[in-house]
Amino acid sequence: MKTVSELFFVCDNCNHKEKPSFDLSKKIGDDEATQADFPSHCSNTMRITILEVEIEEKLSINTENTQWSVIEILKIYFQKAIDDPSLGEKFETVYSALMDESEDTNDLLRLQSLKNNLKPALKTILGAEGDIITPLTLGTGTINNLLNAAKSRITKPSKPKFFNFDADRRIENMDVLSVGVDIGSSTSHLVFSNLKLQRETGFLNMSNRFNIIKREILYEGTIIDTPLIDSKTIDIEAVVAFCNEEYKKAGYDSGDVITGAVIVTGETAKKSNAIEIVERLSSETGKFVSATAGPNYESMLAAMGSGATALSQERQNTILSVDVGGGTSNLAISSHGQILSTSCINVGGRLLGIDEEFTIWRIEDPTRIIMNDLGIDYKVGDTILEKDVKNICKSYTDSLIEVMLGVAESSIAKTLMMTEDLDISVKIDEIMFCGGVSEYIYGEVGAYNDIGRYIAKGLKEHVFSIPVVEPRNKIRATVIGAGSYSLAVSGSTCFYDETIQFPLENVPILKVQARKDDDPEKITKKIQQAYQKFDMKEGEDLVGLYFDDIPIIHRDQYLPAFVKAIETALPKSTSDKQLVLLLFRFDMGGMVGRTLKKETSIKDNFMSLDELQLEEGDYIDIGAPLHEGHSFPVTVKSLAFK
Repeated sequence: MKTVSELFFVCDNCNHKEKPSFDLSKKIGDDEATQADFPSHCSNTMRITILEVEIEEKLSINTENTQWSVIEILKIYFQKAIDDPSLGEKFETVYSALMDESEDTNDLLRLQSLKNNLKPALKTILGAEGDIITPLTLGTGTINNLLNAAKSRITKPSKPKFFNFDADRRIENMDVLSVGVDIGSSTSHLVFSNLKLQRETGFLNMSNRFNIIKREILYEGTIIDTPLIDSKTIDIEAVVAFCNEEYKKAGYDSGDVITGAVIVTGETAKKSNAIEIVERLSSETGKFVSATAGPNYESMLAAMGSGATALSQERQNTILSVDVGGGTSNLAISSHGQILSTSCINVGGRLLGIDEEFTIWRIEDPTRIIMNDLGIDYKVGDTILEKDVKNICKSYTDSLIEVMLGVAESSIAKTLMMTEDLDISVKIDEIMFCGGVSEYIYGEVGAYNDIGRYIAKGLKEHVFSIPVVEPRNKIRATVIGAGSYSLAVSGSTCFYDETIQFPLENVPILKVQARKDDDPEKITKKIQQAYQKFDMKEGEDLVGLYFDDIPIIHRDQYLPAFVKAIETALPKSTSDKQLVLLLFRFDMGGMVGRTLKKETSIKDNFMSLDELQLEEGDYIDIGAPLHEGHSFPVTVKSLAFK
């Protein structure tokens, strides 16, 4: 006999219990599971629960379902990994025929036949020289997993258990409120977005991680001139007051916000208190991650927020997006939904501030460089000639077009560049302008006390050989990118110490060049080399150790050695109980975390996240856990997209 857990209806009054008659594969309320299936007596006092009962111990294996599972998994493999669905159909035919020929007298013998027939079936459809290792491993692993699950059902539990349906119900969808705040050279604004996360399911995705499946803008805030105390200082109190007022208008408070990003862009990012305003806003207006956007990161957000990246996916082409703002122009090449390259140049509408009478109220350093090149000299308070304004703007426009279509070659363009040139090895199919200056390009009229309209006029009049298309979002491109596209989501099989205070911000990524066949001593050495490469000090600098080539580890004899190699490489972090952050490309975060805690002296102040795509040189912010720690919001801030 053994004790098992089974579903019952139990009456709270008379304690009568009865097994339900409806099909448990159907949801209560479906046509196939109506109220008629419930016991008629005690109808108002019955509750559904799980009780433990004793049954005869017997190993039960449904070999028909096992055969079906193997066939379906390999169909998915042939479709997704080899892109040949016909192989899946051929495998089903051959494999089923071999199983029909098997004369097995019991389930265990048939289970062995399911394994034995895998190799000949695969060789038949792939040929003698075909690679059968991966599909053979998938099929055999499926059979073994089902056998182990059947064996586990005859193991008597150590103590009785009571299950609460509501508490154990698996979450399939989550809605996350995200905010994006952009403090730019010319303007500041924010947006609220709803991000819908859905659990990804499938035979080849055992962790069932959450993916962002929909982004919906809920509120687009008022656009204001970025408040400055002087030419070098942002008015922080004015910005905070503005954001608080926008929260009220939108109907949200800081506790509602789960994730998002504060970005300080363009010339404003050069102000003396730029970092302070990011810290202030991220601490006072929500528990979201934050970022002072570097020029490449801003280019990426603008491409996503404008719609250029999504449009390149929709049209299956390559689009160059050019975000012309107040202090910089951020360029990004999106191809088939992926950002291939980013760049940035000091070209923007607020680099020279002039009123309607052409009185100068603001001059930034890039404009002084151009003035010097043109042989003219003005200072704040002077009245500038319109022809000189046009000449300054022509220099800006010519430099921008130069780096849009090629590399910076002129002395002015080289001086104005903030990053490396774009990688223009790929053919550009369309050009898309966004940012504040783009409003002029696509029809906006008016004057905003700067030179934006002159730069726009030069771009609009230039005859491009590549079609120019209008974006979905113009002036709001970057802030929408910050609020809706800055977020990635970790895998759902993570492990973390609940005492860690979030968010974790600006964590540099150290890519550990470990491989799956490395012994523990070599892994330890490679972790130490990762620290040395970036001049980081173990135990002093918080870093994320990223492993991208170690797959899911099923071998019990290897996993303890792997985590002990990590412990050996981190002596100071271990002894001083410094935060240890482990990041993985593959689904292994929870398994590594549990083993690390069990097998090493690292018992707390560590976290292990998985299913993250990171590169050497990236920085990440990690927000508070979503839904009781199932996943974490992660902002990946790449220094370059090449």
